[in-house]
Parts: sequence; C-alpha cells; structure tokens
Amino acid sequence: MARILAIDYGLKRTGIAITDEMQLIASGLTTIPSETVLAFLKDYFSKEKVEKVIIGEPKQMDGTPSESAIIIDKFILLFQKEFPQMLLDRVDERFTSKMAFQTMLDSGLKKNQRKNKALIDEIAATIMLQDYLQYKR
Repeated sequence: MARILAIDYGLKRTGIAITDEMQLIASGLTTIPSETVLAFLKDYFSKEKVEKVIIGEPKQMDGTPSESAIIIDKFILLFQKEFPQMLLDRVDERFTSKMAFQTMLDSGLKKNQRKNKALIDEIAATIMLQDYLQYKR
C-alpha cells in the first residue's frame, strides 16, 4: 500500500502529515514555508509512494467557506497542475488548530514551546489525517 499525505496549507506555513504504508497511523512530517510546498512535494513524491493527498477545507461554523478558502483553492489549482495524476480529497479542518494547541497543552509542553506555530500546523495536519483515516474505516 502507498501512503496518504495531509496538507494544512496556510498563507505563511504549511503543516504536513503522512500515514504509514498500511494507512493505520498518521504522523507529523514537517512544517515548511508555503511558497516551497510544491517543490517539497515533488521531491517527496519521487522518494515515497503516496496514493492520495488530503487538503484541509476551511469552513465557518455555519459550514460556509472561510476567508482562507480562496488561498487554498488557488493552491489546489497549482497542485493539480503540477501533480495531475495524484488523487486529492478535501476534509473539514474546523477546530484542528485549536485541537493541536490543546494537544500541546495536554502533552506538557512549556509555554515557549507552545508558541511554536510551525508545530501547531504540523499537529493540525496530523489530526486532520487521523480523522480522515478513522472516517475511512
């Protein structure tokens, strides 16, 4: 089996998570500057077998698209142009950043470590991917 990769795309930073080859467990991979995402993915896809990419779909509480949806939609167009054969799925990403911060609190990270927004993005991508795996089962 191939892996599933999740992208928590943001204006400045992008969190990336990946499954194991059996698609059982999601793990944080990295957080990178958003302008480098396509180059990072091109390199990663050349080294690892990935069958699908999950990209967060930001929504308001009422289910309508949030302000950042336009930015993510533009990224998706670039992604599909660069990787036309890659399967792509969208998932609701509401509350993933808040859940990521709570995870940091629960794990006992010190205050200065919890300010690491890159870590929050990576954890948010991991939560999004793990939720996807559970839904898929």
